[in-house]
Amino acid sequence: MFIFLLGIVEMLVVTAWTETVTKAKVLASGVITTVNVLIWYYILDRIINNLDNTFVVVVYALGCAAGTMIGTYYLSQREKKQILKSNLMTESYSK
Repeated sequence: MFIFLLGIVEMLVVTAWTETVTKAKVLASGVITTVNVLIWYYILDRIINNLDNTFVVVVYALGCAAGTMIGTYYLSQREKKQILKSNLMTESYSK
């Protein structure tokens, strides 16, 4: 179960990393990269120590999928709100 949750957290970290790199936030992207590498190191250790147990990989993959969906959904909702707010501001200034 922990590895599933870690998969979610890792993909949320990757989503944050993508956003910071896209916006050229140098320090934040470096910090997030460090956190991501530490998570990946732990995951890699768990997988290597359980090579015969494909269940570990499947559970991790499902956690990653869930984390990606959560991060993508959050960013899409935030973008929709920003567009709506921008449109409302533009509309109020044009009157």
